[in-house]
Amino acid sequence: MAGFPEDTASELRGGKLQRIRMTKKRKHQEDFQKVKFKVGKKKPKLENATDTTFKTKAIQIPEQLKEDGVLPTQNRKLNIKDLLSQMHHYSPGVKHNALLGLKDLLSQYPFVIDAHLSNIISEVAAVFTDKDSGVRGAAVHLLQFLASKIRAEQIAPFFPLVSAHLSSAMTHISEGIQEDSLKVLDVLLEAYPALLTDRSIILLKNFVELISHQQLSKRLKSREKLSWMLSVNPNRRVTSQQWRLNVLTRLKKFLQAVVDGSSEIEDEGLQEQKDSPHSVRNPICISWKVHANNQQHIQLFENGGLRPKINSSFRLRSLASVMDSAEKGLSSAENLKGFIEIIIPLLIECWIEASPAQSAPILGNLLESESQQLMQQVLSIIHLLWKLTKRHDETYKMELWLRMNYLVDFKHYFMRHFPYSLQETVKHKKKDSCKGNKYCMTSSNSVDHLLLNLTLCDIMVSLASTATLQMDSGWLDMIRKFVTDTLQDGSKLNSKQVNRLLGVTWRLMQIQQNKGATEPLIKAVYTLYQQRNLLFPVRTLLLKFFSRVYQKEDLRTQRIRSRSKVLSRWLAGLPQQLALLGLRNPELSNQLIDIIHSAASRSNKELLQSLQATAARIYDPLDGALVLLPAEAQRRLVQLVYFLPCLPASLLACLSRCCIMGRMSSELAATLIGILHMRSSFAGWKCQVQDNSVNDVDYFSFLFSTLIGFSREELTDLQGIRGKPHISQTQLSPVRLYLTDLDQFLHHWAVTEMICHSLSTIPSQSQCFDILQTGICKYLVGLVVIPDSTAGSVLCAINKLLDQACILSENLHKFLASCCYSLLYFLLTLDKEDAEHVQKRDMLWASCISALALLPRLLRLMLQSLQVSRICREELPVVAQLLRLLMQHGQLRSHMITNEFLVQQIIKDIMTLKSGEVQEQWLTDLHYCFNIYLASHPQGPGPINAVY
Repeated sequence: MAGFPEDTASELRGGKLQRIRMTKKRKHQEDFQKVKFKVGKKKPKLENATDTTFKTKAIQIPEQLKEDGVLPTQNRKLNIKDLLSQMHHYSPGVKHNALLGLKDLLSQYPFVIDAHLSNIISEVAAVFTDKDSGVRGAAVHLLQFLASKIRAEQIAPFFPLVSAHLSSAMTHISEGIQEDSLKVLDVLLEAYPALLTDRSIILLKNFVELISHQQLSKRLKSREKLSWMLSVNPNRRVTSQQWRLNVLTRLKKFLQAVVDGSSEIEDEGLQEQKDSPHSVRNPICISWKVHANNQQHIQLFENGGLRPKINSSFRLRSLASVMDSAEKGLSSAENLKGFIEIIIPLLIECWIEASPAQSAPILGNLLESESQQLMQQVLSIIHLLWKLTKRHDETYKMELWLRMNYLVDFKHYFMRHFPYSLQETVKHKKKDSCKGNKYCMTSSNSVDHLLLNLTLCDIMVSLASTATLQMDSGWLDMIRKFVTDTLQDGSKLNSKQVNRLLGVTWRLMQIQQNKGATEPLIKAVYTLYQQRNLLFPVRTLLLKFFSRVYQKEDLRTQRIRSRSKVLSRWLAGLPQQLALLGLRNPELSNQLIDIIHSAASRSNKELLQSLQATAARIYDPLDGALVLLPAEAQRRLVQLVYFLPCLPASLLACLSRCCIMGRMSSELAATLIGILHMRSSFAGWKCQVQDNSVNDVDYFSFLFSTLIGFSREELTDLQGIRGKPHISQTQLSPVRLYLTDLDQFLHHWAVTEMICHSLSTIPSQSQCFDILQTGICKYLVGLVVIPDSTAGSVLCAINKLLDQACILSENLHKFLASCCYSLLYFLLTLDKEDAEHVQKRDMLWASCISALALLPRLLRLMLQSLQVSRICREELPVVAQLLRLLMQHGQLRSHMITNEFLVQQIIKDIMTLKSGEVQEQWLTDLHYCFNIYLASHPQGPGPINAVY
């Protein structure tokens, strides 16, 4: 360092370095120096401190979105979750109590089922295979309870799980679980048959495995085909026969559910059998809305179009064709054949074990109760399988296949001891004559053995046809004899048995169609039909059977037609049965009417003769079927009138009373009048259809009686009625009006319009008018009291028939004039508040005005009858109002001008009676109208002022 000594320079450098070190140390101490706070001072906030000063607000949740934490509990304070969790407990007692608790909880709180349906179904189904019988029994009871609470559409998503557990239980190694699985099956078949039958293939195999096991056929060297044979398990609590009966009973119920779920299968009994490709198919009712939703299938008619192809090979593809064989179930012909091949041999083995020959040779065809039940189930299953085969297109192939494979076995085993009867085992007392024997055998005619025989007959006749008649004649004769004997002694048969009997009878008649074979069968059915006190379903079935037989017979050509005498006798008795039945059974009466109408339209001679003899009772106006039955039946009975061979005067009188009594509608009465007009000689037929069917005099008598609307006796009784509210009378007219009820009036008026139309169509109008005039003068003129509807109807008919060639008698003129004034007086004095009679005003007013306009003399006679000096003062305003209205009416103005002098004289008489009094408004109005409409006219004597 220049200018300083060396040591001094070194010191200076050392001091500088020391200062630098001190500065760094001081800075370091300043960075990490602890801050000392004074007492009472707040600690300052750090720069990186988190601000925790924030506010919160509650979130409002709607009530329906809140979950209640407290679930409903049963008496042991356990909720649904607790009970379901106990279902997995190792102890059977805990699981049993859990099932009982579930039933208790769900019965008290049914809404819990919807909230926990999936868990409930899965847990209950899981214990179908539980080792403890008590747990399984409680599960069955709980399932039965749930089935009444859960709809099919609710359980449908979970039903595959239920079906899987059911299959597991049915195929379980434990006999107890297998037995309880049948109880589960009963519950599901009762509640959800459609859901259960959707899985028919798996369940049908389970049914087979319950009573049999597979065994390699010794005749086959390969192991491709396995045969099934009945199994015997000595460990079961019941006998092998009883176990098979239990299984077959469920199998029959299952197949019945399959049959019921198929809409294409007709009801058993009287269905039309397919004897040939030419059989007629019944049309179906199509709902396009249902069809659009894929819920209805439409079957094409083969013989439609301009050029029908009866043997068409075209078929609509089934919706099931897109599914595999397992999903189709028994709707597939292949699956159905496969199941039949397995089950039929097993059923025959069951039959052999229960047949009478196996029990005791001396019993013949007597059956014990348990054997009979097993045999009944065997035949019922075969019968249902036969019905399932009929829904396939290749029905004839299926019938041929069934006949080739099983007819020999059925004849050998089933028909060997036919017919079967039931052996009753009864324990007698010591005092009985059979006290030496412990048991006594009696033959019973119970329902069960008859159903067994009928089912067997139904199965066997389905395998026969006209082509195989000679080969099957032996066992067919046995069936024919049994059916005939049963029908002749069938007073105690129920509808199900009669349905089966008639089905077999119909099939036998189709197999052998000659009269010698069919006549005894029809006679046997007619013997049953003649029994008294038959049940309504039985009577209905018999009527349907006879109707079908008649229609089948009538379809034959005239060349080969040979009518059955029994059938003709049955037809001839139908009208008498209808007359006796009346309203006691409207449904049966409707069926009788339909059959009678069908036969009458075909001109059946026997029926028409019987109908003619019974017509007076059927169409009796007091207690005949026509007035007793509902409207639709009345319409059919009215149509039957057209087919009657003859319509005598007595019958026409009954029909007239039926028309006017109001016990059938006015539209139907008009239809009846139209039918009688078509049967008359005035219908305008170019050819004579029926000779002397309706006499002209009787026809006019019918029209006139119906036009009047009241009988002679009723009109006579009306003459004694006096005073209001039933009578409207005036001192200026000798005719008093009987005021009819509104319904009766409207009905009579509607019938009158049809009568007038029929009268107007008669060619000679002048002669028709003369007949009408004679009737009125003979039966109405001279009466004091006449119904208002009758007076209006007479005027309406006069207006309709009157022409220039018609000449009215003086008596008729006076009568019509009195009727006109009585009607007009009634209308003018009618209280506006009287709603019942107000509705008559327009119709009666129009008929009166038309008659006065058409007949000027009628108006003059009515004006001449207005002698005001004979009436009381209260009636003067009514007469004045009538005159004013007549003068104002356009159609009557010219006639009123012609009768101006009469009108002027009437007004003068009124003014004379009212002289010296204050002139009222009605008199001023009358004076004004006369001056306006009559006095101002150039013709006439002059204004009314000149009179006064």
